[in-house]
Amino acid sequence: MTLGPAQRAKALREQIVAHDYRYYVLDDPSVTDAEYDALMVELRQLEAAHPELISPDSPTQRVGGAPSPEFRPVSHRVGMLSLDNAFADEDVIAFDRRAHERLASDGVAAPVDLLYSAEPKLDGLAISLYYENGRLINAATRGDGTTGEDVTANIRTLRCVPLQLRSAEQTRVQVPRELEVRGEVFMPTEGFMRLNERAAAAGEKVFANPRNAAAGSLRQLDPRVTAARPLQAFFYAVGHWQGVAAPDSHHELLRWLAELGLRTCPESRMVRGVEGCLAYYRDLGARRAQLPYQIDGVVYKVDARSLQEQLGQVARAPRWAIAHKFPADEAITLLREVEFQVGRTGTLTPVARLEPVVVGGVTVSNATLHNMDEIERKDVRIGDTVIVRRAGDVIPEIVRVVLDRRPQHARRVHLPESCPVCGHAVVRVAGEAAARCSGGYSCSAQRKEALRHFVSRRALDVEGLGDKLIEQLVDAELVRSPADFWALSVAQLSELPRMGEKSAANVVTALHERRQTTLPRLLHALGIPGVGESTAAALAAHFGSLQRLMEADQAALQAVSDIGPVIAASLRAYFDDAGHRNELKRLRDPAGAALEWPEHEGRKPTAEGPLTGLTIVITGSFTGITREEATEALQKLGAKVAGSVSGKTSLLIAGEEAGSKLAKAQALGVRVVGEQELKTLLSGQPI
Repeated sequence: MTLGPAQRAKALREQIVAHDYRYYVLDDPSVTDAEYDALMVELRQLEAAHPELISPDSPTQRVGGAPSPEFRPVSHRVGMLSLDNAFADEDVIAFDRRAHERLASDGVAAPVDLLYSAEPKLDGLAISLYYENGRLINAATRGDGTTGEDVTANIRTLRCVPLQLRSAEQTRVQVPRELEVRGEVFMPTEGFMRLNERAAAAGEKVFANPRNAAAGSLRQLDPRVTAARPLQAFFYAVGHWQGVAAPDSHHELLRWLAELGLRTCPESRMVRGVEGCLAYYRDLGARRAQLPYQIDGVVYKVDARSLQEQLGQVARAPRWAIAHKFPADEAITLLREVEFQVGRTGTLTPVARLEPVVVGGVTVSNATLHNMDEIERKDVRIGDTVIVRRAGDVIPEIVRVVLDRRPQHARRVHLPESCPVCGHAVVRVAGEAAARCSGGYSCSAQRKEALRHFVSRRALDVEGLGDKLIEQLVDAELVRSPADFWALSVAQLSELPRMGEKSAANVVTALHERRQTTLPRLLHALGIPGVGESTAAALAAHFGSLQRLMEADQAALQAVSDIGPVIAASLRAYFDDAGHRNELKRLRDPAGAALEWPEHEGRKPTAEGPLTGLTIVITGSFTGITREEATEALQKLGAKVAGSVSGKTSLLIAGEEAGSKLAKAQALGVRVVGEQELKTLLSGQPI
């Protein structure tokens, strides 16, 4: 019987989708490329002759529409969590121990050897897809974990991503009414090499590594560009679902996703206990170079979903999963020269200029040498052959020198006697590793960095004063110190390149709006070495006014919580400097900047309160409250809020992008909680 156009189109779509499933999910193609192409050609011809038959989920509609002018924000229905990292076997053992201890404390009977689901940690771009009644509605990048960018048009170009989940007739599992699924978009190594070869042949810019290539390809405003790139995707988690019971374990979840037509990683395994995890890690590490895609570690997840729910999460990371990273990538190359960069506080940082070398898929031509002590300890000389290490996105560093390859002409590295930027003397305080330019604001390098810091979000928070504009202002000698910002006029700003009158007026308005600030913000903005946000808040709370702080001797300064002799000396040196005192006077001069800050805003912790006796440290960022607001609120409740983690710390409150403080707290066994527990504390309730 001859099928009508609608029936034939439906049959063709079903065949093509079935072939896509066998090819991308099962890795078991059932037709040749020529046979597959013939089906697509027939469907395109049929839809061209009968446009009314075209549907959004047709395989022919993967690329279509005009390029988008921008990516609109998309809110994830459930936040996309990040993972804590393990760098050694001991870290994995500690993770397993913490899981057992927490389950035991909650009265949950857990086996001696927990079952874990282990899978490669892909080096790509995290993605979230939302399906409604089986049809792809939108796709978004991870973003900040709460809100990502809409990349639906680009995701639709990936043939490994189903536009329509497999129906109940095609699969053994029930299709959910709503499904938010998480995965990783990546570029296979072979595809990455071909892409770069074509780019190089065409005289175009090549990508540094497959991860950058994947991210850049997915964030194209024109979906046709994405469609031309060899992208793939694996899916490994679910954020939200409705209309169906979720599988009881992670390994069953992966099978469920595959049944629905979503590609999962074939390297995923179920393992038993720590030994099973470490055996999987060693096996995958040995085969890492042979995998068709790049990975930077493995991920262990407690397999049972009931135990996952019992373990819960801290901050933005689950307690039931951890990423075990592979050792940093290393390569060998030649050290051509050493140059010194000048930072915000005048610190001179030696930077190695290297013969370009690929380390972990990234071309590296510069590496940090940290300071002169480090150079001398490693005996690094210009002309040496060196080992360069790169761990993830960390700045590359020189690990060691290959001494048996040292040439006779290798030159020692010497600290400059004068600043390479301004020519002022370089000084090195006894007992300190850092060497500093003595030029202060007269050094343009220091001036630019100090001014950037002064108006940054955590300091004075002046909108519109970005890096490029500050560079222009310094180069044009319109701004030499912070007080000069408030002397700027719309006319002066308008004369700068790429600066219109409206933009200039916005900057002047933003500066005017920041004339009123707080003492902690001002102290942090000044950029005094060693004085960050927490220390600035502690100083303001202790002294209550800038004048009393300026008059305090070292003994009085060291009476402040968490301030030792080094920071006390730094404060005294800053306030003893005539230039700094003059700048503070200018900042408060009604004829000039006329900044205003309360002289007595400092507030010591409440003598008694529900949090009296607790020493709390706050790190990371939070969605509903700033760290400054949280600090003040906790102090009102009687807590002591410290700037660093120690054995005396009672509690660490970790937000998004928590860093070294979180790692130190975990090493010391300090209790760590997240934003939800912070809200509970601020409500006066125990946690």
